[in-house]
Amino acid sequence: MTTPVTDIEHPCTFHDLPVFTLPEPGDGHPWPATLPSADGIAWRLDCGWDGHGFAATWQHFLKTVDPAQVRALVIGPWWDGEYSSLAPVVELITSDAARFPALRALFLADVVGEECEVSWLRMCDITPVLRAFPLLEELVVRGGGSGLDEESLELHPVRHEALKCLRFESGGLPGHVVRAVGTCELPALERLELWFGSQWYAGDATVADMAPLLSGGTFPRLRHLGLQNSEIQDEIAAAVASAPVVAQLDSLALSMGTLSDAGGLALLEGQPLTHLDYLDLQHHYLGDEVMERFKELGERDDVHVYLDEADDWDPDDEDDARYVAVSE
Repeated sequence: MTTPVTDIEHPCTFHDLPVFTLPEPGDGHPWPATLPSADGIAWRLDCGWDGHGFAATWQHFLKTVDPAQVRALVIGPWWDGEYSSLAPVVELITSDAARFPALRALFLADVVGEECEVSWLRMCDITPVLRAFPLLEELVVRGGGSGLDEESLELHPVRHEALKCLRFESGGLPGHVVRAVGTCELPALERLELWFGSQWYAGDATVADMAPLLSGGTFPRLRHLGLQNSEIQDEIAAAVASAPVVAQLDSLALSMGTLSDAGGLALLEGQPLTHLDYLDLQHHYLGDEVMERFKELGERDDVHVYLDEADDWDPDDEDDARYVAVSE
């Protein structure tokens, strides 16, 4: 069973491979006697604040590791000094795509809060990645709306035959990106996770934007759906309660958002969830009675329900707000 991801963190593994950060020459750290095999790890590139810029790091990587054997690539902080757009990084990677015939997984923007808040990341159009790597099986993108239109995340409808896993980790996922996902042709897609975030950081997606994802006809091989980290988690839960896509799923995540009893009851009283291997509801605002009903669902029907303690919230206090897990 895949452990749910519910926070911004550096992955220890990616695409079932251990993550290894390529040492920078002269960065003060001892150079390893031998580097891991090129195809045995997920290579992570990190310029850091004292680095030489991503272009130099990229050339160092190409000279140090045989790119033809690289199976997974993780891009950490790419700027040197001031925050800068991801666009030049995408341009470099895609321009050298022919040198990476074995690449099957790419993580764009493995950056944690100590390095840059997720909603401050200056993103770009990531469609060229899917066009340049037709054999890519897994794509994770961290970041979303930056407040600068020219440096916000973009995606355009594309057909990709091989992609199995797509995840957007965002503190503010623009609605146009959600709509673009719904109009992409991804016949091999098995796992889809969208972190919607806060409206204060361009997270303006609506349930209507998600309609193609909920229809069940868009991605025929989809087995896991995550609609997470949303300020409208109750509305999403109500829509999921009758969504045709649920019948084809093995697992469902509605975690990290503002789920309250309204959404929880809609989910419990909607279509059966007993066929699911797991239901992820972590970080929620459910009351004790509704929580107990979800626990009974897990015990009675052998559904693994991820359900932590409810966040503090007084529904009778108009000034007591609910918050998503990841925003800034």
